[in-house]
Amino acid sequence: MSNDSHVGPLVHPDEIPPWMHAMTGDVGAVSESVNNRGGDRTRWAQMFRRDRRAAAVLVLFSGSWEAADDHPGGVPADAEVLLTERASTLRQHSGQVAFPGGAADPGDDFPVGTALREAREETGLDASGVHIVANLPTFPVPPSGFDVVPVIGYWREPSEVRVVDPGETARVDRINLRELLAPENRFQVRRSVMGGRLYQGPAFFVDGLLVWGFTGGLIAAISDASGWDRPWDKNDVRPLDEMIERAGNRQESGFSAVQPRGTTDPDAHAGPGAN
Repeated sequence: MSNDSHVGPLVHPDEIPPWMHAMTGDVGAVSESVNNRGGDRTRWAQMFRRDRRAAAVLVLFSGSWEAADDHPGGVPADAEVLLTERASTLRQHSGQVAFPGGAADPGDDFPVGTALREAREETGLDASGVHIVANLPTFPVPPSGFDVVPVIGYWREPSEVRVVDPGETARVDRINLRELLAPENRFQVRRSVMGGRLYQGPAFFVDGLLVWGFTGGLIAAISDASGWDRPWDKNDVRPLDEMIERAGNRQESGFSAVQPRGTTDPDAHAGPGAN
């Protein structure tokens, strides 16, 4: 297995749905959007420097091939993204929403093989119906020690997905992309300690799922870079703990052990697909 991976489109543009062209044609714009969202990730990444493990997540979109003319960026009405919810019984980051994914194993064709293997193990995904179209740049997720490559796929022949191991995953869902990106479902979450901001980042609340952290930040960056955004209130900032309570699960914020000066990354997790 090599940790080197091609960044950018992996196929000819003719093999990519038109509404995904802006993202796959300029993957650096996704990184730029993440880095411009407020500096949290860059700041944390600079604080924690150590050997990292390679990991990949599968960012899988389905929907009509043709772009729609009634939504920014041409997002079709039936477009969906595959998300999972971690089991509430897990020791770390229980209940958090994530892309399928995990650490690279020896023998993986990294990062694509890693992302597809993990997705199959977590959701029962039939990879034969997935068309991998691009790799995004690597995102460090400190201090968990992961360097995560988001692998972008188009689900040309969607298969049944389900919870494979209830001890690891509580829920597997295909979430409608327009609904996820609807302005009324978007806001920011903040966690403060002793009056100081420890974390703030984009979030979504749809179908009872609170999507934030690494997953929420990446979805927001992809949407921004792809031109999918509808105007939403970026000044709507909500306490993270209150939104977790509203989600009604045993989601763990990841901040329980954080000291006032802040030595724990808000995006730390047991697996790279979590927040």
